[in-house]
Amino acid sequence: MKARIVADLSELPISGPRGSSPTWWGNLAFMLIEGTGFALAVAVYLYLATVVATWPPAPPPELAAGSGVALVLLLSLIPNFLLSRWAKAQDLRRVRLGLLVMIGVNVLPLALRVLEFGAFHVRWDESAYGSIVWVLLGLHTTHLLADLVETMVLAVLMFTRHADNPRRYGDVEDEVAYWYFIVATWMPVYACLYWVPRL
Repeated sequence: MKARIVADLSELPISGPRGSSPTWWGNLAFMLIEGTGFALAVAVYLYLATVVATWPPAPPPELAAGSGVALVLLLSLIPNFLLSRWAKAQDLRRVRLGLLVMIGVNVLPLALRVLEFGAFHVRWDESAYGSIVWVLLGLHTTHLLADLVETMVLAVLMFTRHADNPRRYGDVEDEVAYWYFIVATWMPVYACLYWVPRL
């Protein structure tokens, strides 16, 4: 039997906004999976806090570094929002600038995170408390590092001749959504690590 062409789809665009892009769905699925990982780690932390006589067994963590990370992440929502608008408008010059700013913004919480590990006065192998604290900080640090690499790669791509096309702008919008996820996951972890021990 001879194949019959029903429709010519060759003129369809190779990318589209949000839900019409497979990359958008992949990004969403990744955030759901990773969000579940954070929720499980927080549940472990809260469970341990209920079964241990003294929580935390070490002095409560110093607030400066963790609060600094929270503040930087909240302030980063401003350039991230602007980057989203510029990507939707397909403004290449501003998207390039926004990506460079977001690289800088991503480095700041990583620098503070180095100080933050010492603010807990506990090593990862000292106790269950030390282990879960380091797991939570490590999970979030991994996401910050992954996003830094992704933003750098995307910034390099946006400075090539392949930059000014709808697919690349869609990639930038996916990156913006992932940064919102990173900020959103830190807030409950921050509350859990720094304020639950003070209740």
